[in-house]
Amino acid sequence: MTKVLVGYYSQTGNTARMAGAVAEGARSAGAEVTLKKVEEVTLDDLVAADGIIIGSPTYYAQMAAQVKMLFDRSSEIRGRLENKVGAAFTSSASPEGGNQTTLISILECMIIHAMAVVGDPMETGGHFGAIAVGDPDQRSLETCRKTGARVARLAAKLSS
Repeated sequence: MTKVLVGYYSQTGNTARMAGAVAEGARSAGAEVTLKKVEEVTLDDLVAADGIIIGSPTYYAQMAAQVKMLFDRSSEIRGRLENKVGAAFTSSASPEGGNQTTLISILECMIIHAMAVVGDPMETGGHFGAIAVGDPDQRSLETCRKTGARVARLAAKLSS
């Protein structure tokens, strides 16, 4: 069975709600899902996953420090995440809060690990991943579900 890890950091609960929707989407596509706060994600969790989806609130147009710390630790397993499927999602307080650059900062780390990254599966304007402004609305949550499902389906194809 395809394994998908959904890791997230959430201060207000908005990113946590998005993470739940991402996990729901991955499960709907038949994946075994591990949903964890990034502070609880281990290097073994990363290595064991076929797909890795990371969410962060937008802070100064970048990922949260807690998410960056996970990627900093992941340097110990460099080369072991190659060809895993990755995706990102973010939430912010305002539309001009730097959402796109936050997603890119997460995707850059995945690309450094030679992961295959996917963007927004819907044409909602997100391009690089799912975005919510404030409390995630139904459109944002649907994008999260579709992202989870897409990563699960692609990871299943690549791992077979």
